[in-house]
Amino acid sequence: MSPLVLLRIAAVIGFLFFIGHTSGAPWTLEDESGASSLVASMKAARVPELVPARTYWDFYFGFGVSISVYLFGLAAVLWQTASLSKRTFDAARPFMASLFVCYLGVGVVAARFFFLLPVLMATAVCLCIALAWWLGWRKHRVA
Repeated sequence: MSPLVLLRIAAVIGFLFFIGHTSGAPWTLEDESGASSLVASMKAARVPELVPARTYWDFYFGFGVSISVYLFGLAAVLWQTASLSKRTFDAARPFMASLFVCYLGVGVVAARFFFLLPVLMATAVCLCIALAWWLGWRKHRVA
């Protein structure tokens, strides 16, 4: 398997990560025990220092949408890095390293604060990037 294929697989997993996160909006089930009163409190609590005034719900929902945008951007950069790795592997390596660190961070945060599925998706992306790095390094070392 080539670094190109592994990075494309990572990009597809990253895109599925984006789809999964986005489809979970608004990221809170209001019918769960206690959740609807919490959501109501978040929607009622205003932060008056901001103009226009925002609620804690606005922050919560806005950060969730921002994370979806970032996840989509990461998947797109992974796809582009795959193309770059085919043309010149050495130029792709810094992007691969940055993306690996980013997804590793996402996995650590997910393990600490969320649930298993995002941990598995971030781990799968990291494994694909690491294997692509290793295969590309091995191929260029031998050449």
